[in-house]
Amino acid sequence: MIKLLALDLDGTTLNSLGEIADSTRKAISAAEAAGVLVTIATGRRFRDARPLGLDLGLNAPLITHNGALLKFADSGETTAFSTLPTETAIALMEIGRSVDSHPMVSSDPRGDGLLLFDRTSLETPALESHIRWSDRLHGAVGRNGLRMVDDIALAVESAEVVHISFSGTCSAMEALAGQFSDALSGRVKVLKTVYPGRDFTLLDILPPDASKGHGVAKLASLNSIEASEVMAIGDNFNDLDMLEYAGTPVLMGNADQSLRARGEFYTTLSNDEGGVAAAIERFIFRQENI
Repeated sequence: MIKLLALDLDGTTLNSLGEIADSTRKAISAAEAAGVLVTIATGRRFRDARPLGLDLGLNAPLITHNGALLKFADSGETTAFSTLPTETAIALMEIGRSVDSHPMVSSDPRGDGLLLFDRTSLETPALESHIRWSDRLHGAVGRNGLRMVDDIALAVESAEVVHISFSGTCSAMEALAGQFSDALSGRVKVLKTVYPGRDFTLLDILPPDASKGHGVAKLASLNSIEASEVMAIGDNFNDLDMLEYAGTPVLMGNADQSLRARGEFYTTLSNDEGGVAAAIERFIFRQENI
């Protein structure tokens, strides 16, 4: 019996227009009405996932920052979080600076969340895109969650850093990920979200005990739920350990072919075809096991 459902957000719960389909919304509500805890497990910052958590009225804390922060959308109550040690965060800044890659630093896990960046990052397309997207999502109030600093390395010395992200072309980020792993082995977790068609990769650098899988496992433990009673649905590489943890792992039809080739995962329809709703119907209401 499935007691906890963890949903990736972009590419899974949201369709390609960034919207929640009516079928998805109804299926989530039905699962909650049947007694299932439903959460979003996303790489997004809490501030940026919260509007959708509120919209869906989810009955469990959101798993955000790729599992580094568990926090209720409605009350803002923090359930659990992990942070990067100051010396590790500074080392990441220095490595990124050596290859002219500019970080976005997520902090303030006890509050609404704060995104730190330095002045040189203003020329980074990823930051420009994030600011435009944040304005659409939050309006003018969203700027309260953004702070430009003169020296990002100095700023992290006094911040509780939840995660740091870098972005760029696939080849550049693959090389940078290798540098982080070599220089900080065992001290960080490096997660990649890859979009080959756009030649774009997002690197999320997290505490070693943080990932979507860790977040889902922590939420399950807090509610005395076994892994066999967990269902997870995702579409990208940063969903892998969440899928590997869950007793019922489901891949979206729009997931990368290398993921869909893994026989231990069930593949549902794409995010534009109601894949989440189809999976909920099959595995929660028909109680079908893989």
